[in-house]
Amino acid sequence: MAQIDSLLAPVSAKDRFALIELLIDAVDGGAAVGFVPPLTEGEAGAFWDKAIADLGHRTVLVARDEVGRILGAVQLIPSLWPSQLHRAEIAKLLVHNAHRRHGLGRALMLAAEVQAKRLGRTLITLDARRGDPVVDLYGSLGFVEVGIVPRYARNGQGVLEDNVVFYKELG
Repeated sequence: MAQIDSLLAPVSAKDRFALIELLIDAVDGGAAVGFVPPLTEGEAGAFWDKAIADLGHRTVLVARDEVGRILGAVQLIPSLWPSQLHRAEIAKLLVHNAHRRHGLGRALMLAAEVQAKRLGRTLITLDARRGDPVVDLYGSLGFVEVGIVPRYARNGQGVLEDNVVFYKELG
């Protein structure tokens, strides 16, 4: 079983490269995470560099195998707005294609909930492309569907697809 831990700065070159590969694998596999294929190593690296630079604010949780390779990741981004200090957003749940359907996404999400509670957050929000398998995962974890935003983002073929918005109140 994979171990879940927080990514800490400074991030090693090996971990940075693994995160780049993870993002490229997800995008090439059709994941709706804001990018369209083909995603270059430079684009993926720029994304992770920004996320890593923000580790003082956001939490990046990673799932590692027994030898420490990164197999998946998720981000928890607490709101900074004074009226929303009880809330955090989940972003970029990624699991390497070769390791999907083994519980890593669920484990990462549960770890993100624990971290949100640790930070005093009582509400988590997230969104996903309508029809993606991850929509079922979120429902099974107790996330409530708020609604659908039509024609929200383009897929790799340039087709506009709907997006589903979710929330979960933490006890």
